Amino acid sequence: MHIRKSDTVVVITGKYKGRRGRVLQTYPKRDRVLVEGVNMIKRHTKPSSRNQQGGIVEREASIHVSNVMPWCEAAQKASKIIMKRLEDGTRVRVYKINGETLND
Repeated sequence: MHIRKSDTVVVITGKYKGRRGRVLQTYPKRDRVLVEGVNMIKRHTKPSSRNQQGGIVEREASIHVSNVMPWCEAAQKASKIIMKRLEDGTRVRVYKINGETLND
């Protein structure tokens, strides 16, 4: 999975197509990501020590990683990510559209 936490992604298919958001969490074993403001669900929660009130809470649900694409701010487009090896041997993530490196 080339998408990591705090990357900006755009949803490319489904109900939330075209919506951009920041990745809050990744689940590599399940190939899913949690994107801010995307795939909102309502959870019915009981009152507890953390949530005194209880009731209906709206939050994000995970979305499959194949339904999102990294967003390049410089090009203002969605782009694939490729891995490149630098001269010193380190690997960096690079946008395929313009060759700009991602800050990790």
